[in-house]
Amino acid sequence: MNLSAPLAWLVDHAGASPSPESFLAELGSRLLADGLPLAGGALTLAVPHPIIASRTWLWRAETGAVIEALDFPGSPPTKAGHDWLAGLGQVQADMTGRALNSPLLGWAWAGEFSPDEAERLRQATRFAAAPLAALAARAAQTALLEAYLGRRTAARVQAGGMHRGTGETIRAALLCTDLRDFTALSEVTEPAAMIAALDAWFDRVAGAVHAFGGEVLKFIGDGVLAIFPVTSPSAAEACDAGLRAIVAARAGMTHLDKTRQAQGLPPLPFGAALHFGEILWGNIGSADRLDFTAIGPAVNLVSRLEGLCRPLGRSVLISGAVAAETTTTLVSLGEHTLRGIAAPCAVFTLPGD
Repeated sequence: MNLSAPLAWLVDHAGASPSPESFLAELGSRLLADGLPLAGGALTLAVPHPIIASRTWLWRAETGAVIEALDFPGSPPTKAGHDWLAGLGQVQADMTGRALNSPLLGWAWAGEFSPDEAERLRQATRFAAAPLAALAARAAQTALLEAYLGRRTAARVQAGGMHRGTGETIRAALLCTDLRDFTALSEVTEPAAMIAALDAWFDRVAGAVHAFGGEVLKFIGDGVLAIFPVTSPSAAEACDAGLRAIVAARAGMTHLDKTRQAQGLPPLPFGAALHFGEILWGNIGSADRLDFTAIGPAVNLVSRLEGLCRPLGRSVLISGAVAAETTTTLVSLGEHTLRGIAAPCAVFTLPGD
Protein backbone atom coordinates (compact mmCIF):
# COMPACT_ATOMS: atom_id res chain seq x y z
CA MET A 1 0.00 0.00 0.00
CA ASN A 2 1.37 3.40 -1.03
CA LEU A 3 0.76 5.57 2.05
CA SER A 4 1.79 9.16 2.69
CA ALA A 5 4.44 9.69 5.35
CA PRO A 6 1.93 10.74 8.08
CA LEU A 7 -0.32 7.75 7.41
CA ALA A 8 2.64 5.36 7.38
CA TRP A 9 3.73 6.76 10.76
CA LEU A 10 0.20 6.30 12.12
CA VAL A 11 0.21 2.66 11.03
CA ASP A 12 3.72 1.70 12.08
CA HIS A 13 4.85 3.88 14.99
CA ALA A 14 2.13 6.11 16.46
CA GLY A 15 0.88 3.45 18.86
CA ALA A 16 4.22 3.62 20.70
CA SER A 17 3.87 7.36 21.41
CA PRO A 18 4.72 7.95 25.07
CA SER A 19 1.81 10.34 25.67
CA PRO A 20 -1.18 12.00 23.96
CA GLU A 21 0.63 15.34 23.81
CA SER A 22 3.64 13.83 22.05
CA PHE A 23 1.28 12.01 19.64
CA LEU A 24 -0.46 15.28 18.73
CA ALA A 25 2.78 17.23 18.26
CA GLU A 26 4.38 14.49 16.16
CA LEU A 27 1.33 14.01 13.94
CA GLY A 28 0.95 17.75 13.47
CA SER A 29 4.59 18.19 12.46
CA ARG A 30 4.34 15.29 10.01
CA LEU A 31 1.19 16.72 8.42
CA LEU A 32 2.98 20.06 8.09
CA ALA A 33 5.93 18.37 6.41
CA ASP A 34 3.50 16.65 4.05
CA GLY A 35 2.29 19.99 2.74
CA LEU A 36 -0.72 20.79 4.94
CA PRO A 37 -0.15 24.34 6.29
CA LEU A 38 -1.75 23.80 9.68
CA ALA A 39 -1.91 26.53 12.31
CA GLY A 40 -2.69 24.20 15.18
CA GLY A 41 -4.26 20.98 16.39
CA ALA A 42 -6.29 19.68 19.32
CA LEU A 43 -6.81 16.25 20.81
CA THR A 44 -9.51 15.50 23.43
CA LEU A 45 -9.68 12.28 25.46
CA ALA A 46 -12.30 11.24 28.01
CA VAL A 47 -10.71 10.41 31.37
CA PRO A 48 -12.02 8.06 34.12
CA HIS A 49 -10.93 10.32 36.98
CA PRO A 50 -12.65 11.50 40.20
CA ILE A 51 -12.44 15.20 39.32
CA ILE A 52 -11.59 15.35 35.60
CA ALA A 53 -14.06 14.52 32.81
CA SER A 54 -11.77 15.04 29.83
CA ARG A 55 -8.34 16.35 28.88
CA THR A 56 -7.59 18.40 25.79
CA TRP A 57 -4.12 19.01 24.37
CA LEU A 58 -3.59 22.05 22.16
CA TRP A 59 -0.69 22.18 19.70
CA ARG A 60 0.48 25.39 18.02
CA ALA A 61 2.27 24.78 14.71
CA GLU A 62 4.28 28.01 14.88
CA THR A 63 6.10 27.09 18.08
CA GLY A 64 5.52 23.34 18.43
CA ALA A 65 4.33 23.95 21.99
CA VAL A 66 1.57 21.82 23.54
CA ILE A 67 -0.62 23.04 26.41
CA GLU A 68 -3.42 21.27 28.24
CA ALA A 69 -7.01 22.17 29.17
CA LEU A 70 -9.34 20.23 31.49
CA ASP A 71 -13.10 19.66 31.69
CA PHE A 72 -14.66 18.74 35.01
CA PRO A 73 -17.72 16.60 35.78
CA GLY A 74 -20.89 18.61 36.29
CA SER A 75 -19.48 21.67 34.51
CA PRO A 76 -20.70 22.77 31.08
CA PRO A 77 -18.39 21.39 28.34
CA THR A 78 -15.85 24.05 27.47
CA LYS A 79 -15.22 22.94 23.89
CA ALA A 80 -11.68 24.03 24.67
CA GLY A 81 -10.22 22.43 21.58
CA HIS A 82 -12.71 23.87 19.09
CA ASP A 83 -12.74 27.34 20.64
CA TRP A 84 -8.95 27.51 20.72
CA LEU A 85 -8.63 26.27 17.13
CA ALA A 86 -11.27 28.76 15.97
CA GLY A 87 -8.99 31.53 17.16
CA LEU A 88 -6.35 30.28 14.73
CA GLY A 89 -8.56 29.92 11.65
CA GLN A 90 -10.86 27.50 9.91
CA VAL A 91 -11.53 24.33 11.94
CA GLN A 92 -12.02 20.72 10.97
CA ALA A 93 -12.65 18.24 13.79
CA ASP A 94 -13.59 14.56 13.59
CA MET A 95 -14.28 11.80 16.10
CA THR A 96 -12.00 8.79 15.70
CA GLY A 97 -14.81 6.35 16.57
CA ARG A 98 -18.56 6.07 16.87
CA ALA A 99 -18.80 6.10 20.67
CA LEU A 100 -19.70 9.39 22.33
CA ASN A 101 -16.45 9.37 24.32
CA SER A 102 -14.22 8.52 21.34
CA PRO A 103 -11.08 10.66 20.97
CA LEU A 104 -11.69 13.92 19.09
CA LEU A 105 -8.99 15.18 16.74
CA GLY A 106 -9.19 18.67 15.26
CA TRP A 107 -7.06 20.96 13.11
CA ALA A 108 -7.00 24.62 12.08
CA TRP A 109 -5.32 26.86 9.54
CA ALA A 110 -5.72 30.47 8.52
CA GLY A 111 -6.67 29.73 4.91
CA GLU A 112 -9.50 27.74 3.36
CA PHE A 113 -9.59 23.96 3.38
CA SER A 114 -9.71 22.61 -0.15
CA PRO A 115 -11.82 19.46 -0.65
CA ASP A 116 -8.62 17.46 -1.18
CA GLU A 117 -6.98 18.85 1.97
CA ALA A 118 -10.10 18.25 4.05
CA GLU A 119 -10.19 14.64 2.82
CA ARG A 120 -6.50 14.17 3.71
CA LEU A 121 -7.24 15.30 7.24
CA ARG A 122 -10.26 13.00 7.52
CA GLN A 123 -8.11 10.14 6.28
CA ALA A 124 -5.48 10.94 8.91
CA THR A 125 -8.20 10.86 11.57
CA ARG A 126 -9.38 7.43 10.41
CA PHE A 127 -5.82 6.07 10.51
CA ALA A 128 -5.34 7.67 13.95
CA ALA A 129 -8.23 5.68 15.44
CA ALA A 130 -6.22 2.57 16.35
CA PRO A 131 -3.16 4.25 17.94
CA LEU A 132 -5.42 6.73 19.75
CA ALA A 133 -7.48 3.87 21.16
CA ALA A 134 -4.28 2.41 22.61
CA LEU A 135 -3.21 5.82 23.96
CA ALA A 136 -6.65 6.41 25.47
CA ALA A 137 -6.52 3.01 27.19
CA ARG A 138 -3.08 3.78 28.65
CA ALA A 139 -4.24 7.25 29.74
CA ALA A 140 -7.29 5.70 31.41
CA GLN A 141 -5.14 3.16 33.22
CA THR A 142 -2.75 5.89 34.39
CA ALA A 143 -5.63 8.06 35.64
CA LEU A 144 -7.14 5.18 37.60
CA LEU A 145 -3.83 4.15 39.15
CA GLU A 146 -2.99 7.73 40.11
CA ALA A 147 -6.43 8.21 41.66
CA TYR A 148 -6.04 5.15 43.88
CA LEU A 149 -2.26 4.96 44.41
CA GLY A 150 -0.85 8.46 43.90
CA ARG A 151 1.34 9.70 41.06
CA ARG A 152 4.74 8.37 42.18
CA THR A 153 3.43 4.97 43.24
CA ALA A 154 1.33 4.63 40.08
CA ALA A 155 4.42 5.28 37.97
CA ARG A 156 6.32 2.59 39.86
CA VAL A 157 3.53 0.05 39.39
CA GLN A 158 3.17 0.86 35.68
CA ALA A 159 6.91 0.43 35.26
CA GLY A 160 6.55 -3.17 36.42
CA GLY A 161 6.97 -2.90 40.17
CA MET A 162 4.23 -5.42 40.97
CA HIS A 163 6.12 -8.22 42.73
CA ARG A 164 5.60 -8.89 46.41
CA GLY A 165 8.59 -8.07 48.55
CA THR A 166 10.15 -5.65 46.05
CA GLY A 167 10.88 -2.09 47.04
CA GLU A 168 13.58 0.42 47.78
CA THR A 169 14.87 2.26 50.78
CA ILE A 170 14.30 6.00 50.49
CA ARG A 171 14.70 8.97 52.78
CA ALA A 172 11.58 11.03 53.32
CA ALA A 173 9.69 13.31 55.63
CA LEU A 174 6.63 11.43 56.87
CA LEU A 175 3.35 13.09 57.80
CA CYS A 176 0.76 11.30 59.91
CA THR A 177 -2.57 12.99 60.69
CA ASP A 178 -5.70 11.87 62.49
CA LEU A 179 -9.07 13.37 63.43
CA ARG A 180 -9.89 13.63 67.12
CA ASP A 181 -13.00 11.95 68.58
CA PHE A 182 -14.00 10.58 65.20
CA THR A 183 -15.66 7.48 66.66
CA ALA A 184 -17.88 9.51 68.99
CA LEU A 185 -18.75 11.94 66.19
CA SER A 186 -19.67 9.13 63.81
CA GLU A 187 -22.07 7.67 66.41
CA VAL A 188 -24.24 10.81 66.36
CA THR A 189 -23.84 11.84 62.72
CA GLU A 190 -25.75 10.60 59.69
CA PRO A 191 -23.53 8.49 57.39
CA ALA A 192 -23.87 10.90 54.45
CA ALA A 193 -22.90 13.87 56.64
CA MET A 194 -20.01 11.87 58.10
CA ILE A 195 -18.69 11.03 54.66
CA ALA A 196 -18.97 14.69 53.66
CA ALA A 197 -17.00 15.70 56.75
CA LEU A 198 -14.32 13.12 56.04
CA ASP A 199 -14.05 14.24 52.42
CA ALA A 200 -13.69 17.87 53.51
CA TRP A 201 -10.97 16.88 56.00
CA PHE A 202 -9.11 14.77 53.45
CA ASP A 203 -9.35 17.57 50.88
CA ARG A 204 -7.54 19.95 53.24
CA VAL A 205 -4.79 17.50 54.15
CA ALA A 206 -4.23 15.85 50.76
CA GLY A 207 -4.50 19.20 48.97
CA ALA A 208 -1.76 20.62 51.18
CA VAL A 209 0.42 17.52 50.73
CA HIS A 210 0.14 17.61 46.94
CA ALA A 211 0.63 21.37 46.79
CA PHE A 212 4.09 20.98 48.32
CA GLY A 213 5.24 17.98 46.32
CA GLY A 214 4.28 15.19 48.70
CA GLU A 215 2.23 12.07 48.07
CA VAL A 216 -0.57 10.56 50.10
CA LEU A 217 0.24 6.88 50.61
CA LYS A 218 -3.02 5.90 52.25
CA PHE A 219 -6.17 6.99 54.02
CA ILE A 220 -6.51 4.91 57.19
CA GLY A 221 -10.02 5.41 58.56
CA ASP A 222 -9.95 9.11 59.39
CA GLY A 223 -6.15 9.28 59.23
CA VAL A 224 -3.65 10.11 56.50
CA LEU A 225 -0.11 8.85 55.90
CA ALA A 226 1.89 10.93 53.44
CA ILE A 227 5.53 11.20 52.39
CA PHE A 228 7.79 13.93 51.05
CA PRO A 229 10.69 12.02 49.45
CA VAL A 230 14.18 13.51 49.41
CA THR A 231 15.01 14.49 45.83
CA SER A 232 18.27 16.37 46.43
CA PRO A 233 21.42 15.75 48.50
CA SER A 234 19.95 17.82 51.32
CA ALA A 235 16.97 16.62 53.32
CA ALA A 236 15.99 20.18 54.25
CA GLU A 237 13.79 20.62 51.18
CA ALA A 238 11.65 17.57 52.01
CA CYS A 239 11.33 18.56 55.68
CA ASP A 240 10.43 22.15 54.81
CA ALA A 241 7.83 20.91 52.33
CA GLY A 242 6.27 18.79 55.06
CA LEU A 243 6.20 21.73 57.46
CA ARG A 244 4.60 24.00 54.87
CA ALA A 245 2.00 21.34 54.15
CA ILE A 246 1.11 21.18 57.86
CA VAL A 247 0.72 24.96 58.02
CA ALA A 248 -1.48 24.93 54.91
CA ALA A 249 -3.61 22.05 56.19
CA ARG A 250 -4.06 23.76 59.55
CA ALA A 251 -5.16 26.99 57.84
CA GLY A 252 -7.57 25.02 55.69
CA MET A 253 -9.07 23.29 58.71
CA THR A 254 -9.46 26.61 60.55
CA HIS A 255 -11.51 27.90 57.62
CA LEU A 256 -13.51 24.65 57.47
CA ASP A 257 -14.29 24.79 61.19
CA LYS A 258 -15.62 28.35 60.81
CA THR A 259 -17.86 27.18 57.99
CA ARG A 260 -19.08 24.22 60.05
CA GLN A 261 -19.73 26.48 63.03
CA ALA A 262 -21.91 28.74 60.87
CA GLN A 263 -23.87 25.61 59.88
CA GLY A 264 -24.34 24.56 63.51
CA LEU A 265 -21.85 21.69 63.17
CA PRO A 266 -19.05 20.82 65.60
CA PRO A 267 -15.41 21.51 64.68
CA LEU A 268 -13.05 18.78 63.48
CA PRO A 269 -10.00 18.84 65.78
CA PHE A 270 -7.01 16.87 64.57
CA GLY A 271 -3.46 15.87 65.35
CA ALA A 272 -0.51 15.91 62.95
CA ALA A 273 3.03 14.61 63.33
CA LEU A 274 6.08 15.04 61.09
CA HIS A 275 9.19 12.88 61.20
CA PHE A 276 12.17 12.31 58.95
CA GLY A 277 13.94 9.03 58.28
CA GLU A 278 14.51 6.05 56.03
CA ILE A 279 11.57 3.94 54.91
CA LEU A 280 11.10 0.84 52.80
CA TRP A 281 8.79 1.91 49.96
CA GLY A 282 7.41 -1.07 48.10
CA ASN A 283 4.99 -4.00 47.82
CA ILE A 284 3.69 -5.98 50.77
CA GLY A 285 0.64 -8.21 51.04
CA SER A 286 -0.68 -11.61 50.05
CA ALA A 287 0.20 -13.49 46.90
CA ASP A 288 -2.65 -11.94 44.90
CA ARG A 289 -3.50 -8.73 46.80
CA LEU A 290 -0.73 -6.16 47.23
CA ASP A 291 -0.37 -2.79 48.86
CA PHE A 292 2.36 -0.38 47.72
CA THR A 293 3.20 1.42 50.94
CA ALA A 294 5.91 2.50 53.35
CA ILE A 295 7.11 0.46 56.33
CA GLY A 296 9.95 0.70 58.80
CA PRO A 297 10.89 2.22 62.17
CA ALA A 298 10.36 5.77 60.88
CA VAL A 299 6.73 4.97 60.03
CA ASN A 300 6.20 3.48 63.49
CA LEU A 301 7.71 6.54 65.15
CA VAL A 302 5.61 9.11 63.30
CA SER A 303 2.47 7.16 64.17
CA ARG A 304 3.42 7.06 67.85
CA LEU A 305 4.36 10.74 67.74
CA GLU A 306 0.94 11.67 66.40
CA GLY A 307 -0.59 9.74 69.29
CA LEU A 308 1.23 12.08 71.66
CA CYS A 309 -0.68 15.13 70.38
CA ARG A 310 -3.67 14.62 72.68
CA PRO A 311 -1.65 14.03 75.92
CA LEU A 312 0.46 17.12 75.21
CA GLY A 313 -2.53 19.22 74.17
CA ARG A 314 -1.00 20.05 70.79
CA SER A 315 -2.30 19.74 67.26
CA VAL A 316 1.17 19.52 65.67
CA LEU A 317 4.24 17.61 66.85
CA ILE A 318 7.58 17.49 65.04
CA SER A 319 10.44 15.11 65.72
CA GLY A 320 14.01 16.08 66.46
CA ALA A 321 15.05 14.46 63.17
CA VAL A 322 13.06 17.09 61.29
CA ALA A 323 14.25 19.89 63.56
CA ALA A 324 17.85 18.93 62.76
CA GLU A 325 17.25 19.40 59.03
CA THR A 326 15.25 22.64 58.92
CA THR A 327 15.90 26.29 59.68
CA THR A 328 12.19 26.87 60.40
CA THR A 329 11.61 28.25 63.90
CA LEU A 330 10.27 25.50 66.15
CA VAL A 331 9.36 25.34 69.84
CA SER A 332 10.99 22.58 71.90
CA LEU A 333 8.75 20.43 74.09
CA GLY A 334 11.62 18.36 75.49
CA GLU A 335 12.20 14.62 75.14
CA HIS A 336 9.37 12.12 75.39
CA THR A 337 9.08 8.36 75.50
CA LEU A 338 6.96 6.94 72.70
CA ARG A 339 5.14 3.65 73.11
CA GLY A 340 7.11 0.84 71.50
CA ILE A 341 10.08 3.11 70.65
CA ALA A 342 13.27 2.32 72.59
CA ALA A 343 14.97 5.73 72.59
CA PRO A 344 13.29 8.92 73.82
CA CYS A 345 12.31 11.33 71.03
CA ALA A 346 13.03 15.05 71.01
CA VAL A 347 9.70 16.71 70.31
CA PHE A 348 8.98 20.16 68.88
CA THR A 349 5.93 22.08 67.75
CA LEU A 350 5.14 25.14 65.67
CA PRO A 351 5.01 28.59 67.28
CA GLY A 352 1.47 29.40 68.38
CA ASP A 353 0.28 25.79 68.53
